[in-house]
Amino acid sequence: MQNFESLQRRKKMNTTFNKKTIDDIDLKSKKVLVRVDFNVPLDESKNVTDDKRIVESLPTIRKILKDGGTPILMSHLGRPKGKPKPEFSLAPVARKLGELLSAKVIMASDCIGAEAKRAIASAKQGDVVLLENLRFHAEEEANDENFSKELASLGDVYVNDAFGSAHRAHASTEGVTRFLKPAVAGYLMQKELQYLSQAVGNPNRPYVAIIGGAKISGKIDVINNLLGKVDALLIGGGMMFTFLKAMGKEIGNSILEADKVDLAKGLIQNKKLILPVDCVVAEKFDNSAEKKVVSVDAIPQGWIGMDIGPKSIELFRDEIIKSKTAVWNGPMGVFEMDNFVAGTRAIAEAMVEATKKGAATIVGGGDSAAAIAKFGLEKGVSHVSTGGGASLEFLEGKILPGVAALDNR
Repeated sequence: MQNFESLQRRKKMNTTFNKKTIDDIDLKSKKVLVRVDFNVPLDESKNVTDDKRIVESLPTIRKILKDGGTPILMSHLGRPKGKPKPEFSLAPVARKLGELLSAKVIMASDCIGAEAKRAIASAKQGDVVLLENLRFHAEEEANDENFSKELASLGDVYVNDAFGSAHRAHASTEGVTRFLKPAVAGYLMQKELQYLSQAVGNPNRPYVAIIGGAKISGKIDVINNLLGKVDALLIGGGMMFTFLKAMGKEIGNSILEADKVDLAKGLIQNKKLILPVDCVVAEKFDNSAEKKVVSVDAIPQGWIGMDIGPKSIELFRDEIIKSKTAVWNGPMGVFEMDNFVAGTRAIAEAMVEATKKGAATIVGGGDSAAAIAKFGLEKGVSHVSTGGGASLEFLEGKILPGVAALDNR
């Protein structure tokens, strides 16, 4: 985020981003209602174990403070299912945010009503208010009109900086914009949309996508959409075995979506689709299981495919290194197990190498983001998305409700 100003100046950056941003509105003396994505992991002692999403929101919060506004932050955390549950309180996040900002963070005991208004009224210049978990109210996910109005009544302007929730038409992402204007994008939202829009609509070529993960079913729309745009589409992860089955190959006890084999048969006719040529198989689904590298034509009966093999790594690496735009979504194998992490690590390393050569490299959230963070390589690529589901839907070509609801330029 430190280089966001230079990012904005890049000539090749997305030209389709047409939403107003926090730079387009006056914030002085305004109560600025900000949807952030503070859905972060907590340990048993209620300490934040990964603060990436909080850190990514800081430029927007600091901009509001610098311009003399009061940030009123709202977020969800976990799945409390519409009822207040202490284990899903945002209080630990308020503590972490205070540390990161070196500012006073006032924690409201509710996100609407008298308690929320009392917390906001107590805020002095330079203070930040964090409202309690939005999903303590079932009306949030139901996009209830009255709940949306109550949220809107808390601010003078609305900023959405929660890309990770932009694919949900909830009260805090979509409903609130009907009752509170202006409604604009924060810096993180802008950054996410600019990188992803560039990849989808205006890529430098060659343009390569790497798609992994367990199942085709969750990624079929992405694959279909990207095949019409990319120069090469590399397939790894558990889904590769459904493709191999469609080619008539023995896949042992590897993961298979039997109802997607015919679909895979149609996709493999596309010359842009590149499948692994070898894989790492294990006797059972266990990190300590006996393993070996085999050709995709020689997977033994009873064995399980756990990762792409060394020849596939070289094949994929060559495609990534020569790319000018590369998008990666989904691991190449069971990267959570150290003995089957090589393929996923190699993709992460190739993405870093491509970045050094001038490529725009985007990691599409979810497991891919977790993997590149595990390897300590997240700063070596152009952009790691904070929204797994939202980035997937964007790559599918879908309109994100939380983005569509913002004011056009």
